[in-house]
Amino acid sequence: MTNDTRVHRGEVVDRSTILGRKLLFVVPGMAWIVAFLALPCLALVAVAFASRGNLGDVEWTFTLENFWRLAGKDLFGWSPDNLMILGRSFWVAMVSTLLCVILSFPLAFFLASRGPKARAVWMTLLLIPFWTNLVIRTYAWLLVLAPELPIAKLLAWLGIIQPGFPAYPSEFAVWIGMVSAFLPFVALPLYTAVDKLDWSLVEASQDLYATPWRTFWTAIWPQTLPGISVGATLTLVPAMGMFVVPDMLGGARYMLVGNLIQQQFGTARDWPFGAMVSIALMALTLATLLMAGRKGKEARA
Repeated sequence: MTNDTRVHRGEVVDRSTILGRKLLFVVPGMAWIVAFLALPCLALVAVAFASRGNLGDVEWTFTLENFWRLAGKDLFGWSPDNLMILGRSFWVAMVSTLLCVILSFPLAFFLASRGPKARAVWMTLLLIPFWTNLVIRTYAWLLVLAPELPIAKLLAWLGIIQPGFPAYPSEFAVWIGMVSAFLPFVALPLYTAVDKLDWSLVEASQDLYATPWRTFWTAIWPQTLPGISVGATLTLVPAMGMFVVPDMLGGARYMLVGNLIQQQFGTARDWPFGAMVSIALMALTLATLLMAGRKGKEARA
């Protein structure tokens, strides 16, 4: 055998054969990513710097007008509305993710402490929302938050809403809808991490007279970080572009960036500006994920 050949699983192959077989496995996946991710993103960038025609069509006259519109420049001067929508979307996504993580901790420990049969039942109940369309689930919240039901009556008694009015459209309703939509995305990865906890570390911390809070931070929290990272990513990315829940439970007064994009590609027929807002959303999401990944590495270190 020469230097370029080797025996692989009883077969004499050369370097080009090995490379060809590797490409055979890699090329289909790469082609799929290029065709359905890279090329659409490039097309979106091209449309973002195009111009809108008088009839709502796309004119390939490249300009920075859409960028300046996103930054707040309009016919009447500067307006912070678009930047406020981006900031509000970031805030809602971050708080929704944090609430899902907080609520998922007791849920994950509860699931991990059940027996095999009871655990299967509770896991099924947790997965039921995945079997129902998000629009239908959001419509269900419209019924739950109706003025005749306890939640609206409690809010009216507290003076938050007027008696006889539903609890929507409101920011409170948006939080409920967002958390209910994304809670399983955090609970399932966190349950997997909790189920694999090394309880000897917890026992060692307790033997050294650590307080319950210190035991949690030193023995439990580091072991659950992988599950939290996965769940937070699965929640943060779709929450940044969510438009169904804010549209139905928040109304026109609580517009997020997803609603703005849907409006531009829908009723407004302003595809170039909608593409520019979409690019801003992708950039904001990517920056948030990079920052979260860096913080996660620092915490694990």
